[in-house]
Parts: sequence; C-alpha cells; structure tokens
Amino acid sequence: MNIGLLRWLQGLLTVLILFWVGSAAATTIDDLVDLALGVNPQVRAARARWESAVHSIDQNYAPADPIVTYGSIDSPTNGFSRSSEHLLQASEALQFPGKALLQAQTSKRAAEIARLDYDAAVRDVRTRTETQAYQLAVDSALSANVTRAIYDLERFGDAARGNQASSVHRDAVASDIADAQQRKRRFEVARNDDLTRLNQLLLRGPDQPLSFDTSLELMPLPGRVDVLIDRAWQRRQEILQFALHEQNAETAVALARLEYAPDYEIGYAFNHYLLPSDAPAPNLTQTHSFTISFNLPLFFWMKQSEDVKRAKFDLEAAREDLSSVKNQTAADVTILYRHAKQDYEDAVVYRDTIVPRSLRAFDSALLMYRNRGDEFATLSYLRNQLNLARTSYLQAIASFLADRIALEQELGGSLPK
Repeated sequence: MNIGLLRWLQGLLTVLILFWVGSAAATTIDDLVDLALGVNPQVRAARARWESAVHSIDQNYAPADPIVTYGSIDSPTNGFSRSSEHLLQASEALQFPGKALLQAQTSKRAAEIARLDYDAAVRDVRTRTETQAYQLAVDSALSANVTRAIYDLERFGDAARGNQASSVHRDAVASDIADAQQRKRRFEVARNDDLTRLNQLLLRGPDQPLSFDTSLELMPLPGRVDVLIDRAWQRRQEILQFALHEQNAETAVALARLEYAPDYEIGYAFNHYLLPSDAPAPNLTQTHSFTISFNLPLFFWMKQSEDVKRAKFDLEAAREDLSSVKNQTAADVTILYRHAKQDYEDAVVYRDTIVPRSLRAFDSALLMYRNRGDEFATLSYLRNQLNLARTSYLQAIASFLADRIALEQELGGSLPK
C-alpha cells in the first residue's frame, strides 16, 4: 500500500476515534489508553525515530560510489583536441571484508534500541493515562464519600431535633455539615483538575467533558515475586536496551581490531593511444590495466591500539550498566509487589470488615441517640470513625492502584493473567 495513503487512513481513523470518544456516553480506561497511544505526540515522535533508524541499516552494505576518470592526454593545443591519448579509468574504494557486516549489525541494534524507546514511550503514556484516569476515579469516590458523610450528618441532625437535644448539639452538627460541604467542593476542584490533565493526554480541550467507568475494582496480584522479576528481566525496555548496548560494545571491539586490517582500492584503466608512437607497440594502440592499492599501517598500530583499549572499557561499562539495572529492577519489583500486596489486603479488610462494622455501630448509636440525648459524644465519635474508615478504604485502593501501575511499568508491560 502507498505510504502516503496509509498515513491518510491512519489520520482518518484517529479523527473518527476522537469523535467517538468525544460523543460517547461511556467508555472504559482501556479505551482511553488506546486513544492516548494513537494521538500522543511523545508516542508518535518515538515511532518516527524508530522508522528513521530502520532506514539507516541497508546503507551500511552499500560501498562508496566508484570514481570514473576520463583523460584527454598530451594535447598540443588546448587539451581537448589533437590529443595523443584518451584515458578511461574507474576505481572503487572498499573496506576490509567484514567491516560492513559488523557496521550493519550495529545499525540493526540501534534500530532495535529505537523500537524499544518507542515501546517505552507507549508504556509511559499508558502509565500516565491509567494513573490520571484512576486518580480521577479516586477523587470521584472521595467526593461521593463526602456525600455519604453529609447524609450521615443529616441523619444525625434529624435525630438531634427529634429528641429535643440542646442547641449546642444542633450547632455542632450544622458546623460539621458545612465543613463537609467545603471538602466536597475541594474534591470537585481536584476532580476537574484530573479531567483537565487526562484531556491533555488525549489531546482534547481542557474542559471537554469525558464520561467513563470510574468504578474501583480490587483484583489480587497474580504470580509470585520471583516470577515477576524474571518477567521484568525479559521484557523491561531499559534492560533490553542495555543488553543491546552491550552487544554493540562487543561489536565495537571487533571493529576496532579490524581497523588494524588495511582498507583497499581497486581500479581499472583503458588507454587508447591516438598517436602510435606513444603506444607500447605500433600495432598495440589500446591497452587495459588493473590496479589494487591498500594502506600500509606502519604507524597506525600505535594510534589504533588506544581505540581498542577504549572499546574494551566501553564494553566493561556496558556490562556493568546491564548488571546494575537488572539488580535495581529486581529490588523495585520486590518492593512494589510487597507494598501492593499489603495495600490490597488493607483494602479488603476495610471493605469487608471495618467499614461494615463501623456503619452498624453508627446506626445502633444513632438509634440510641434518638431516645437518649446524652449519647451525643459516642455518636459523634462513631460517625468520625465511620468516615475515617471509608476514607482509609479509598486511600488503600488508591495506593494499591498506584503500586500496581508502577509494578507494570517496571515489568515493561501488563501483569500476567
């Protein structure tokens, strides 16, 4: 397919996706990620650099252009007429066999490194989009939690009016409701900020509305930490890049050693003698010649030996860099897995135990308060504990999601199913 037509179709598809997301009633976080990967400039620039690197491979196999020489020799006039000899000569400069192959291998690895840069850009944009979408979902949940707190306070206020509690109780409840309403406004501002940042990743207007499923689901982490470490070593883009840099360093050592071997040049010449007396023999006026020349590295050894030593040290540095990033990745995966597992367990305990029990205790105390006005302190304490438990539950979910996304980034992709 024509490349121009293909790019036009890709642009049309992007416009259609933008229109669909902008007009859809609801979408998922995965849909938002797909849209971001299609329109984000960071991803598109990384892909262009990858394609550019791919197109630099084949030129390593192409030798230098040959040099063709035409000569009009020994002209007694102006150099163009009545010459005694015409010369046609061609020469081609060539590298020592093997150099071009090693250089092409280096270019292939450079293109692969550029591809890994593209994969890393995709990974990072995916991470940022998921992080921002989940942050918007968490802030929405926090706003909804404040709404529930206001509802509990209103029930509290109704009970205070029902048992003819003192005005001090009613004023305290009214003050708490006002404080909760202010917190709700702050969460709404935070939610709008989250939406603006998410629109920025999607190349949309800052305040353009966006509707998607903001429900927060708890899913346990799959696999074991040692399995995840192995997965990270095999898939994380930075580790694969350092491995390719190590291979390029090995190739650089081989190329530095090959510089000891001389490059050479071959040539062909055709002579047509117009003046028979200039010819090698009276009946030999056309001759053919072949030449080969190469540099004699008498002093080159002293210069190139430093390049060989430098290439060896570069190879050592590349190996140490690879070892360092693998060791760091193992540590980061272990820490993130440990924290994510703990946050998941915390969220489950709050969801299944602490929040339901706090709610039952508050409901029971509220019923008692309707009959006995002296239970105000207990009811107020239990309401605060219920609100704290709900908030802690949402914070545990937020921490779990952040750890899980960071863990996926360390793994270079999604977690195993």
